[in-house]
Amino acid sequence: MLGNGVVGILSETTNKWERRAPLTPSHCARLLHGGKGKTGVARIIVQPSTKRIHHDSLYEDVGCEISDDLSECGLILGIKQPKLEMILPDRAFAFFSHTHKAQKENMPLLDRILAERASLFDYELIVGDDGKRLLAFGKFAGRAGLIDFLRGLGQLSLGAQEIFKLLPHTFVDPSRLPELFGMPVNSQSARTSKRVFQVYGCVVTCQDMVEPKAGTKSFSKADYYAHPEHYNPIFHEKIAPYASVIVNCMYWEKRFPRLLTTNQVQDLMRKGCPLVGISDITCDIEGSIEFVDQNTLIDSPFFRYDPINNSYHHDMDGNGIICLAIDSLPTEFAREASHHFGDILSQFIGNLASTGSIEELPTHLKRACIAHGGAITPLFEYIPRMQNSNAGDLSENLVDSHSNKKKYSILVSLSGHLFDQFLINGALDIIEAAGGSFHLIKCQVGQSANAMSYSELEVGADDSAVLDQIVDSLTSIANPSQFQGLLNKEKNMLSIKVGKIHKGDFGKGDNTKKKSVVLILGAGRVCRPAAEFLASIGSISSQQFLKTCTEDEFEEPNDVQVIVASLYLRDAEEIIEGIPNAKAVQLDIMDSGSLHKYISQVEVVISLLPPSCHSIIAKASIELRKHLVTASYVDDSMLKLDEAAKSAGITILGEMGLDPGIDHMMAMKIINQAHVRGGNIRSFTSYCGGLPSPEAANNPLAYKFSWNPAGAIRAGQNPATYRSQGVTIHVDGNDLYDSATRFRIPDLPAFALECLPNRNSLVYGDLYGIGHEAFTIFRGTLRYEGFGEIMGTLARIGFFNTEVHPMLKNEKRATYMSVLLELLSIQNHDLDGIVMKEKDVMDRIVALGLCKDQGTAAKTARTIIFLGFHEETEIPVSCQSAFDVTCLRMEARLAYSCSEQDMVLLHHEVEVDFPDGRKAEHHQATLLEYGRTKNGKTTTAMAFTVGIPAAIGAVLLLSYKIKSTGVLRPTEPEVYVPALDILQAYGIKLLEKID
Repeated sequence: MLGNGVVGILSETTNKWERRAPLTPSHCARLLHGGKGKTGVARIIVQPSTKRIHHDSLYEDVGCEISDDLSECGLILGIKQPKLEMILPDRAFAFFSHTHKAQKENMPLLDRILAERASLFDYELIVGDDGKRLLAFGKFAGRAGLIDFLRGLGQLSLGAQEIFKLLPHTFVDPSRLPELFGMPVNSQSARTSKRVFQVYGCVVTCQDMVEPKAGTKSFSKADYYAHPEHYNPIFHEKIAPYASVIVNCMYWEKRFPRLLTTNQVQDLMRKGCPLVGISDITCDIEGSIEFVDQNTLIDSPFFRYDPINNSYHHDMDGNGIICLAIDSLPTEFAREASHHFGDILSQFIGNLASTGSIEELPTHLKRACIAHGGAITPLFEYIPRMQNSNAGDLSENLVDSHSNKKKYSILVSLSGHLFDQFLINGALDIIEAAGGSFHLIKCQVGQSANAMSYSELEVGADDSAVLDQIVDSLTSIANPSQFQGLLNKEKNMLSIKVGKIHKGDFGKGDNTKKKSVVLILGAGRVCRPAAEFLASIGSISSQQFLKTCTEDEFEEPNDVQVIVASLYLRDAEEIIEGIPNAKAVQLDIMDSGSLHKYISQVEVVISLLPPSCHSIIAKASIELRKHLVTASYVDDSMLKLDEAAKSAGITILGEMGLDPGIDHMMAMKIINQAHVRGGNIRSFTSYCGGLPSPEAANNPLAYKFSWNPAGAIRAGQNPATYRSQGVTIHVDGNDLYDSATRFRIPDLPAFALECLPNRNSLVYGDLYGIGHEAFTIFRGTLRYEGFGEIMGTLARIGFFNTEVHPMLKNEKRATYMSVLLELLSIQNHDLDGIVMKEKDVMDRIVALGLCKDQGTAAKTARTIIFLGFHEETEIPVSCQSAFDVTCLRMEARLAYSCSEQDMVLLHHEVEVDFPDGRKAEHHQATLLEYGRTKNGKTTTAMAFTVGIPAAIGAVLLLSYKIKSTGVLRPTEPEVYVPALDILQAYGIKLLEKID
């Protein structure tokens, strides 16, 4: 198909805001009407899109074809990377792929390209003779960023400067900031004439951000990029104290000092810094500006950070700094950005559309081809080499596995234009040609043509002389005066830093690293995120987030090996697929010998098995003196083991999940802080729910099940008790669904929710130490609005009856239709040809008095039909009751599709008053998490928010952060303080607000 002159344009699927197009209708017109002989383009097929800035009809008007089917296209264009299933075999694709720097998260896309024998051209790699990118949207991000931020203030960076210059402005040198800031505020002097009607802008470079640690040393940009550890940050002292607005467009990676840390901002604001806003064009979350911990959206562009209280808010009405961090700014100028982009891209389309061999392409396009015909092109052959360096095989003995079996090893740090100038190829060639090996430890990639990249390699050799030769050769290519050809006569293209040679005695075993082993029992959905988290401990990234998220030094284990055990080996093997440092084993916990064998090999056990299994595992852990973590409620059988656990010197940490788990942690943080400040808790309400994401709530119940529905339905039939305004209220299980109250979270107004009381809320008064002071104590389960009234009506009809039904025991199997007719007391259910429609069901529900509200009856009827109870399909023999049949229907019809996400929402509201007359406070804490897909594997939000806390519990025990022994919950500061910090650092956002 390559070179057939037929061009396809993809519909963008990355996010709902992506409206840009690689070619506009006018570009398509020029390509089509210029004649294939001149433009190389015979046809253009455009996938339909309701989001694209140019309507489909405009493409049709200029001669394009509108069709989802791009199978006739030899060249297919997009902006962002498409879904994997959109990659067609033997075609050429062009888009921003983010694969040429061997980014791990984008390798499935490259693998799919290779598997389909396709070709890939990356816009980012199309550069001119001067080495600068020809295709980019950068200036439109700056323009949009400033226009957006002018709602709250101002902005600066390439495109942002264009907007800035439209204001009455003056650019000043950073050295003048103290002088300008010191001008009188109230006089009718120069400040009135210049500052009131004048905006001062200051372009800040890295020389204004840092200074050499050695006082006599002059600043060198090249030296700073190569050795940032030799420099101290000064931005917070020299620039930030005078800034009203900071517009952040800088490139940053973790080895560099931050532009502003959270502590620095807090200190500046206490000292009266005039800073009111930050526009973070980089959208580098928790990056160069540490407290920018979340992306914002085009339709909700700001959040407010209050440095004094270290709290985050989504309104603009209080104290603090307003922050903008939209990661898709150029699409706000979709029309202009597409026109600019297409002007340049259309110049290349003829060659790409009409050429089947990359050898026939001009140099700038040939260099932009990462893969051709299913093979990596020579310039990019470093990608699989870097991938392979990370794919070390685990040895049979999990604890003694090593990433590098060479006798001698050394850490080599390379910085420079490693990828855009392909210098990484030369470095890897040197290592392998000398007989050495390498293992990729760390890779930070430049985000623009001007930015440096950075890699850390563990280089190994069996002979120290060979290692010396490798180091000498790598050092020599960093000297441009000796290798002008290799480095294109540009200076400072590559810098090198070499550590000390380490000699490993592999024959005797290498004990230089502390290796800890964790046993995870159970291979359900929750297991994988826990295993992934633990297996990452010891990596550079984990060291960063663990050590930066706690106030004192975090004694992190250097390396964690994970053993996942399941009754069925295949289940465990599926869990650990693709996870390094993990091993799968078959284990029946009822086999005492095997259970003791595996527990004896580890430091911590995590049980993700049903609660009924925990007692067996806990007793074995006590006997072998090993810590245990579970995500289940601590019941009486576990509490009875408290003294035995203390005597053994171990900790049994229960309720380390979402609910119970994170709910305890968020609650106790608010409650204990209030008590320390002399406050009393007058009201505590907590809501939590696992829900479909709004776009997946596409059925009448607006609900779906990741597991068997039986547990969820039974939970809705449990009685509940809570306290409201000093009055204790009991709700019978039969009335629970009807007790649902509508509920909206102020900061999440788009979610129309309702809440069901959740069992006995009063026990949390004692657990949280507020039972004697709180007039309201309520814990509820969240559902989308309307769930309770439908489920309550279904219950009254009889769909949840658990008694064995005679009709379901007959040899002649009943059908779903016959069960429905029976439940609705329709006696002529033997009548052939009867058809039940929604209105028929609704009328019958009302006629039987099962639901007085016509709207609710209609919703219930719609649900019944959606579940398929109007079908003449035989019911399986395994179903013995109406409850069984309903569960079966719900499991089939209310399941998530492979492309749908679930959602977890946890929300606390706490009222605090103070006996000394201080103003009462209303505290809110919210967790909102969506399911996520990575490397083709989907992790539900529920699994993520249950599995990660359990893994964090294990890390806290391995690192000796938890000193207490016995049976614990995460209601103690030694657990919840570091655990909440790690959750935040790992990417689970916990938002707090005080009114």
